[in-house]
Amino acid sequence: MKKEIRKKVLAARDSLLPGQRTAKSREIEERLFSLAEFKSATIVLFFASFRSEVDTGSMIRRALTFGKRVALPKVKGTELALYEIANWDKDVSPGAWGIPEPHEDRPIGLDEIALIMVPGAAFDEQGNRLGYGAGFYDKLLSAFTKTTVALAFEAQIVPLVPAELHDVPVMKIVTEKRIITAQRA
Repeated sequence: MKKEIRKKVLAARDSLLPGQRTAKSREIEERLFSLAEFKSATIVLFFASFRSEVDTGSMIRRALTFGKRVALPKVKGTELALYEIANWDKDVSPGAWGIPEPHEDRPIGLDEIALIMVPGAAFDEQGNRLGYGAGFYDKLLSAFTKTTVALAFEAQIVPLVPAELHDVPVMKIVTEKRIITAQRA
């Protein structure tokens, strides 16, 4: 069932035209930057967008301009290592699967992060998340107790994401149309 949901939602996300994706990403950015949890966070962990994901490049640049400290994940074996960046254009280059990753010169601990922006294929209103299948974020989120926010297009919200015991739900989902506070079942 997860495979079918992932395939259907990613096809819908991939079908967004570049201009639509840009406009929707800007709306998501405005909603994210309006969140009290984002405003108060000193150090935030973004993901570097890839393929048809919500574009985080402009969000990262803007957060840095606002004086936030920004970290990005880098795939290390079966885990995500976290590194702080000071400049999106200079401190990031293509890594695993072509996904932009930070250079390894400024490691940062998960305990220093105040807010994590989470990618995914599909989400439901309970905060359940369907990732891409590798489990990197479930491992990371299982050790994180502060606020987690998924950045997703409205087309990625589905009625139900089947969740297993190791799946870690997000607390909020920001789309181009709304901010969803996860309603735990």
